[in-house]
Formats: sequence, structure tokens, C-alpha cells
Amino acid sequence: MAKTGKRRTRRNVAKGIAHIKASFNNTLVTITDVNGDTICWASSGSVSMGGGEKKYTGARKSTPFAAQRAAQHCASEAKKHGLVEVEVRVKGPGSGRESAITALQAAGLRIQSIEDVTPLPHNGCRPRKKRRV
Repeated sequence: MAKTGKRRTRRNVAKGIAHIKASFNNTLVTITDVNGDTICWASSGSVSMGGGEKKYTGARKSTPFAAQRAAQHCASEAKKHGLVEVEVRVKGPGSGRESAITALQAAGLRIQSIEDVTPLPHNGCRPRKKRRV
């Protein structure tokens, strides 16, 4: 039986936007074109640790090194689509913010601008009660 559906084609995109969402538990790196269509994505939990199929799980996902590996993987995939220049938009308070940006730059992508898009309330909803340990 032949597979019918949309065949994925390689888009030739020179400029894009790198969205980095760094939470306390994980780091997501998504690279889109200027319109917002996703080219590739990676997370700390989806990239492998190196040798074998072992992935970052649990507390290791929140480390800066896992975020760096996710950004490297995403940048190499994006370069296959012809990406050269990115704007970086960082969201969240996680520890993988700086290391993900550095990894994008080290992978050979030219960073045009870095913008923090963390949502901050103008005293909107009442926050959760304080956690007591």
C-alpha cells in the first residue's frame, strides 16, 4: 500500500527566529522562519547523551549542558535548510538560557539580536501560595 500525504521538502531559508523556552525542568529550542513556520525543534529531553540511545531524563534535563546539546542539534538541522542568520527570543527563568545562545553561535549561526520575551504580569492574577519545604 502506497503512502499518501504531504512530502516534506527542504526549504531554503536564509533568515529565521530561534525561540528558546527555558523552564526550570527542561529547555525547548525551536527555529522558525520569519513567518513563524517551524523549521526544526529540539528539547533537552529529546537529544541523546552521546553514545547510544540514552537521553537526558529527570534532573539532567534542566542542566545547561543539556540545553547546549539541544541547541547544537537544532542548529545543525536548521543549517541543512540553508539557515545563516537568526534572531533569538528567550522565554523563561531556566538555567539553559545563556548556554543555548552560546551553542547557536558556536554552531555557525549569525545572531542578529537577542530579545527576552518572558511574560511578566502587570499585577494580573493572584499567584500560587508560597511553597514551604
